[in-house]
Amino acid sequence: MCIDKHKMSIAVSIVEDDAQTRRIFGNWIHAASGFRLAGDWGDAEKALAGLPDKKPNVVLMDINLPGMSGVEAVRRLKPLLPDTQFVMLTVYEDADHIYNALAAGATGYLLKQTPRAELLAAIEEVHRGGSPMTSNIARKVVQSFRQTHAGAAQEELSPREQEVLDMLARGYLYKEIADRLNISGPTVNTYVRRMYEKLHVRSRAQAVAKYTHLADPDFAAPIPPRG
Repeated sequence: MCIDKHKMSIAVSIVEDDAQTRRIFGNWIHAASGFRLAGDWGDAEKALAGLPDKKPNVVLMDINLPGMSGVEAVRRLKPLLPDTQFVMLTVYEDADHIYNALAAGATGYLLKQTPRAELLAAIEEVHRGGSPMTSNIARKVVQSFRQTHAGAAQEELSPREQEVLDMLARGYLYKEIADRLNISGPTVNTYVRRMYEKLHVRSRAQAVAKYTHLADPDFAAPIPPRG
């Protein structure tokens, strides 16, 4: 049986106005095993015209583009590409930018200076259903959503879902949660998807922020020590 490796690879598109940055990211993706570059654009207007035909798995979207912003581009593209995950790339850690990007439909939020290995790992994570972001940004997201999301979830989380979400809020990775709870990685993903539906959110960051606000308004979401 012949396997089409092209179809198995993660298709990644880039929307970035700085030509050098766009070229560097494109080279990283093109050279990495398991990835393929599915187009790149220098502004949101051209991306809006070209991206729907490419149907990438993941889009790396600059938040500050000339003309239409990256946030507005995601807002318009998400209904056209519901299965595509958008990761915002920026030099800023501003809470308003973060909130607006996630509210528009972005799934992750990374700094442009993220190293190559971490960027590729983040693309894989978002493709698997995660919500990659640096620890500093994650803390800002939690603070931002705690201040803006106050309504109760329409459905209660199960005890196990609450346990998984509490560990997410404390910064544990999916694999660490699976190991600590003695469950498989796909099972963790299933719990997370159910939580998204019950809390009416699109990402890990939104779920964590919304639930921790309801459970404990003073929750600080500490990051666990590694090692």
